[in-house]
Amino acid sequence: MSNHPGPFHQDNATWGRGLYMLLFAVFYSVAEFVLVIVCVYQFVSGLITGALNQRLILFSESLCAYIAQILSYVTFRSSLKPFPFSPFPDADEQVISQQ
Repeated sequence: MSNHPGPFHQDNATWGRGLYMLLFAVFYSVAEFVLVIVCVYQFVSGLITGALNQRLILFSESLCAYIAQILSYVTFRSSLKPFPFSPFPDADEQVISQQ
């Protein structure tokens, strides 16, 4: 019997991260769908009322930050697991003041 490692690394942390990556791929798909709905709603709302929904702008800022956190995790740029394993990102209040 040889001590030569097999074709796959047996590190449980790597396999565990792979499972989290699959989970966050599902979360990413849901977040992307929600973002499309937010964009369409904001556009239609702007056409009808002539003004942007400020609360929706804050939510979309948080959602974009969440998507960025997911992408950072699944691309190994960050080891911090995104929501629901850490707090949901807060919107930057400066977003509204920039408009």
